[in-house]
Amino acid sequence: MRSTVGWMADGPSSTLRRGPLKRRDLRPDDIAVRVDYCGVCYSDLHAIGSRDGEGSTPLVPGHEFTGVVTETGSAVSGFAVGDPVAVGNIVDSCGECAMCRAGQENFCYDFPTLTYNGTDRQDGSVTQGGYSREYIVRDRFAYPLPSGLDPAAAAPLLCAGITVWEPLRALGVGPGTRLAVAGLGGLGHLAVKIAAALGAETTVISRTPDKAEDARRLGAHDLLVSTDPERMAAARDRFDVVIDTISAPHDLGPYLRLVAMDGTLSQVGYLGPVTIETVDLLVGRKKLSSAGSGGRPSTAAMLEFCGEHGITADIELLPSAQVNEALDRLQRNDVRYRFVLDLSDLD
Repeated sequence: MRSTVGWMADGPSSTLRRGPLKRRDLRPDDIAVRVDYCGVCYSDLHAIGSRDGEGSTPLVPGHEFTGVVTETGSAVSGFAVGDPVAVGNIVDSCGECAMCRAGQENFCYDFPTLTYNGTDRQDGSVTQGGYSREYIVRDRFAYPLPSGLDPAAAAPLLCAGITVWEPLRALGVGPGTRLAVAGLGGLGHLAVKIAAALGAETTVISRTPDKAEDARRLGAHDLLVSTDPERMAAARDRFDVVIDTISAPHDLGPYLRLVAMDGTLSQVGYLGPVTIETVDLLVGRKKLSSAGSGGRPSTAAMLEFCGEHGITADIELLPSAQVNEALDRLQRNDVRYRFVLDLSDLD
């Protein structure tokens, strides 16, 4: 076993503490990654809050990170020591089911192995995430980081970026598409950047006009205030696609009414039960869809696209010693638009 250090939670209400952790010795198809930058995702907060309490295995969060290869397994040919790489929230899958064969490892029938709080498919151990200085990952689930991208600002592409990329591509968003993004947070701001780069006519939907300047800077053509009944009524049936990135429970009805005939509302921000009026789907033959993360081909394509267009997240970079401050501020939505931890202070 290899030794490293990271930030871990012991229980649902505990602050993260710095401590030692073990990584597996390299298997033939593994690479060792020195983790340089790790994004702080809202799902990290959820995972910490869901801990069983004292006595359980400490949780090391973090599933969107960039770093440098420091060692390769004997069967690895696609990476070399010194290569900059990116790793997302999936680090293995069965590789045999229909979804895996289709390149959609994120939908693996046997459930994909998650970067943290997952179960290693070979030894049954609990995976520990990227709030640490080293990570051992199967080479198939690491991706070359395009040159020219700031590695700190690129880290959130491996979760927030791929989460919005897959539905945008699956729904054929491009020139001529009238698209709206509901919510301008960690997911939403990347949805705007990517949609604009794809050529879509992009609008941000926000509760207040405060983010109008930001929306336009990110590439949006307009901002629609969801609390303005007159403007919402005037925008009825306006958009071919609405990407809903709002993370809190909310009524989908107002957003479905913005969708044009035969258009789609794709809900990617809130993971929980929703209730809809069927008539909001019926009138206009509208569709409700969702998506989560991405498969290996899609993740690679997303990174290539972002490299070509210079797309990264808008981040606030903090030393990893300030991880608890980052989590507290994220809980209060006090960030524009993604925290990223600099892990170099763990040396």
